Amino acid sequence: MKISRSAFTMVELVMVIVIFGIIAMISADIFVKIYDSYILTRSMNNLQSKTELALDQIARRLQYRIKDSTIARKEVDGTDYLFLADADDSYHILEWIGYANEAYKGKWDGTKNTPGWSGFIDLDNANTDKSGVSSPGSRFDFANSIINSLSKNSVSLDGSADHTAIVMDGHVGDYNVSSYGWYPWHDNNYALRVKCHGGACSGSGLMQLDFIDTNSSKEIYEHYKLAWSAYAIAPECPTGVTDDCNLTLYYNYRPWERQRCDQDANHTLLVEHVTTFKFNQMGDSIRLKICIGENIYDKNISFCKEKVVF
Repeated sequence: MKISRSAFTMVELVMVIVIFGIIAMISADIFVKIYDSYILTRSMNNLQSKTELALDQIARRLQYRIKDSTIARKEVDGTDYLFLADADDSYHILEWIGYANEAYKGKWDGTKNTPGWSGFIDLDNANTDKSGVSSPGSRFDFANSIINSLSKNSVSLDGSADHTAIVMDGHVGDYNVSSYGWYPWHDNNYALRVKCHGGACSGSGLMQLDFIDTNSSKEIYEHYKLAWSAYAIAPECPTGVTDDCNLTLYYNYRPWERQRCDQDANHTLLVEHVTTFKFNQMGDSIRLKICIGENIYDKNISFCKEKVVF
């Protein structure tokens, strides 16, 4: 009995091997492209998260700015600055005075939440003159403890450390942004240094503030804001590099005390590898733009985002 067996010929085997090789090459190329796409997508999502986080941190602080105090500088240690609305793209550093929002919210006094400072001045009160102001509804002992904690004991309303300042809402006559005390120091007629009445944040000092400068005349209005710190956002770049910088936040310094961000402030890194940091003012609104970059497979990718702060 003869048994016949079928088998692949050499040609058929070669063809099968060739086909499998082609499929393997195509599959490998597909897998490489899928992996590259995954890496790129992950990097873009990471850049997006970093950009949004940095913008949110800046916007939250700018939200509580004293709007007329905002300036732009060319260098962090330089003397060249302008009111933000007058600055162009050659000004890279954003700087402003913030009002004490946490102290404004105050504390629980046992029956209700009471603001640390009310923002109102009693213009008819006999204690409101060039030596001080009366601010009904305030609890400056609350404001003092909150500001003292936030400033790491460097600011106090009792006069034992750096002074807080009050800024009146509404200027008359010629407006001059340098009057907030910015370096190079001119004057601080808009940021008036104060302490609790008699240096004690109790008794009459709960609702009265004394001006440190009691001699000069002052423009006093019904509304004010209490401030304990200025802030600055500055890109810090290697020498000769403009498109790969670290964005740094400076805080806890006081222009009205002749302090400057590059010498007297605390600072913290906001985000690395910033390729673009731009800002401009439109009316009372500030428009911010940040781009962050990353190198993937010898290719530079970046993500940009803009935000408007009112």
